[in-house]
Amino acid sequence: MMNVTRRQFIKISAGAIGAVVATETAALGVDTAAVQGRALSVPIKTGKQVPSICPFCSVGCGQIVMVNDAGKIIGIEGNPDSPISEGTLCPKGAATYQLVMNEHRWTKVKYRAPGSDHWEEKPLDWAMDRIAKLVKETRDANFNEFEELPDGKGGKAKKRVMNTYALASLGGATIDNEWNYAQQKLMHGLGVVYVENQARI
Repeated sequence: MMNVTRRQFIKISAGAIGAVVATETAALGVDTAAVQGRALSVPIKTGKQVPSICPFCSVGCGQIVMVNDAGKIIGIEGNPDSPISEGTLCPKGAATYQLVMNEHRWTKVKYRAPGSDHWEEKPLDWAMDRIAKLVKETRDANFNEFEELPDGKGGKAKKRVMNTYALASLGGATIDNEWNYAQQKLMHGLGVVYVENQARI
């Protein structure tokens, strides 16, 4: 009796099934030349291959970004040399090209003034200045230098906290690790207590 491992059994079975299918296809007179010709005519994206990392979660799966001579991204696929993902990508990572190259993606800031019924296009610098101004105003108006907290003896004592409860930060899964690090440093520097990220859930 021959000892066959499960892996060997699967290989033998796959080979046998493939041989049977090929034999039966030929016996039935099925011509696969058209299918093979069509497969060879499908364009294969080629260009400069730039190693990168998937921008979604914090796993850090490897990607290869293909760029043409004009510097335009023409494709993104898994990097088989990545020790983390070995060329595989989840559905979000596999759709990264659509995140980068998307005709529906807004490229300008949309702003709707309080009480307005329509959106206006604004420059990015204007939006960044406005966000910084509103963050500072909100922080200054609601900043807590001291707070009454339990003293561990059944009472309360005034303690220096240097925080604000009027601001919150919620990160998303498309924010990479470096951005998340800088973001939480900024928020903690402002005294923001509520700092959370969707990718942690």
